[in-house]
Amino acid sequence: MGLSFLALAAAFTLCGDAPRTNCVVDGDTFWMNGVKVRLADINAPETEQAGCKSERDLGNRAKGRLLALLNNGPFTLEIAGRDTDRYGRALRVARRGGQSIGQQLIKEGLAEPWRGRRSDWCVLLGER
Repeated sequence: MGLSFLALAAAFTLCGDAPRTNCVVDGDTFWMNGVKVRLADINAPETEQAGCKSERDLGNRAKGRLLALLNNGPFTLEIAGRDTDRYGRALRVARRGGQSIGQQLIKEGLAEPWRGRRSDWCVLLGER
């Protein structure tokens, strides 16, 4: 897909209805140069498809933080396992200075490590 091991920098915005070139969808998905990228090492709460208010609120915080982290300068995108997921998204680990951007979101309590499946954030956040 052309997004591997490169030092990348772009001005990111939040995704809207306009063409998606460089924008953030949610806390673990963004578009880079017209390619949809899923951070392979984390799972962030949903925003649009959230199961409860707590998940949506945390998901929006994760989305905003990912936007800030991506706009903080050049980073690399590395293939971690499979090239794409079942939705056709490029699966990548984003790194800056050797550190995973996804792991930064985990440290800040805005995501969890990817474990091969999505968790029920509403249960984790005590809303169910």
